[in-house]
Amino acid sequence: MALHRSLPLPEEGDLTRGFPDRNCLLQYLRQEFPAAAAIDGQLSPVIGGRKAAELALRRVDPLAYGRSRNFLKGAVTQLSPYIRHGLLGLAELKQWLVDQKRPWRDQEKLISELAWRDFWQRVWQQFGDGIWQNIEELKTGHSAESYGDSLPLDLRNGETKLACIDAFQRQLVNTGWLHNHARLWLAAYVVHWRRVRWQMGARWFLQHLIDADPASNNLSWQWVASCFSAKPYVFNRANLEKYAGDSFCRSCAMVNSCPFDGSYEQIQGQLFIPIQPNTNKLNDNKLRAENSNLANHNLGKEKLVKPLLWIHQESLGPANPLWRAWPEAPGLFVFDRGCIEDGQIGLKRLGFVYESLLELPLVLRNGDPVLEIQAFANRCGCDGVLTQAPLDPHLKRIIAALQQQLPVVEVACEPFVDLPSPPQLQRFTKFWKLAEPLLREQFINE
Repeated sequence: MALHRSLPLPEEGDLTRGFPDRNCLLQYLRQEFPAAAAIDGQLSPVIGGRKAAELALRRVDPLAYGRSRNFLKGAVTQLSPYIRHGLLGLAELKQWLVDQKRPWRDQEKLISELAWRDFWQRVWQQFGDGIWQNIEELKTGHSAESYGDSLPLDLRNGETKLACIDAFQRQLVNTGWLHNHARLWLAAYVVHWRRVRWQMGARWFLQHLIDADPASNNLSWQWVASCFSAKPYVFNRANLEKYAGDSFCRSCAMVNSCPFDGSYEQIQGQLFIPIQPNTNKLNDNKLRAENSNLANHNLGKEKLVKPLLWIHQESLGPANPLWRAWPEAPGLFVFDRGCIEDGQIGLKRLGFVYESLLELPLVLRNGDPVLEIQAFANRCGCDGVLTQAPLDPHLKRIIAALQQQLPVVEVACEPFVDLPSPPQLQRFTKFWKLAEPLLREQFINE
């Protein structure tokens, strides 16, 4: 993505854009964002930016992914940080797979996993901040009030003496990325074995993960916990050894008293209280998307004469339609000081975003987004704001506050799948039943 546009003359408070190496970037970020550095003080080994995203995409083998994705050493894509921040768009990835001209069966698993992400986003769009609350009743037999409200210190520090759990904690904290199967295992341990509310684990993940997608993160935690699924997710030692190998068990201090030993029936009997079936059926209408495609392709050309482009954390790549439509408009990204100082973001994720922004012709600021955007509009003589329509309710609140002072035009990206009618979002299987034939047709027609 080659974007060439002039930047306004620098002013006091603009963040630095040039660094000779990653170590200099790290030192600068530690000074500028001490609250994020207090959570984790290093950069992730995963490089940020569109160039790194394209390199990662070229390494993807859809067939190998489908065959081995559940294994910790399998051919996973590791594209989630780039998808999360818009460096790779879902529609773009779908077209990339179409262009491979491989049989549908060779790519179906990867397509379905991208559809899962689209599904999660639609649920987030429907519920907003409600994804932090139980969507359904738990199916564990335990009341929601019986779960703990804090993450145990030994778990947070990776000192549980369970080799697998402590290894997952170290990878999460040290790299900012974790294999999806490891995320499920770790989440199940937090919720079911340690009886901690899933929200505590979800916040912990969002602090450290560089993909940090609240939709995929929170709703996956709810899936594990059983408040957005038909039953709680658990695993046993045999499942762990099948997909992770036996290295954890061979080095584990708890090998002779492993809490994961036993059949699924035995573990479920130890962890859960039997409940009557079908007592937690969800009303289908509760999760029916009102706007299935979330699209508005009005580029604001008729409303604004000299807009500024507000680029936020969901819109860092070429899937953002505003880059091409307004090549001369000045662009701004604001690091949200309030969220950072509240301890919501670790340095690894912040560094990944910052590294990605260095490839873009933007002014970077750190502060209150509403005040910074208003000041930037005055600085550049802009008559309004153009931005990619966000999913995050926090970003939507920023837009609502801005609209008290400036016109704001939101533009949606191309949808992953263009559905003819609002889908039921109760379960992915219902969504996939509607989406799969439309996606398959695109592969056949190419």
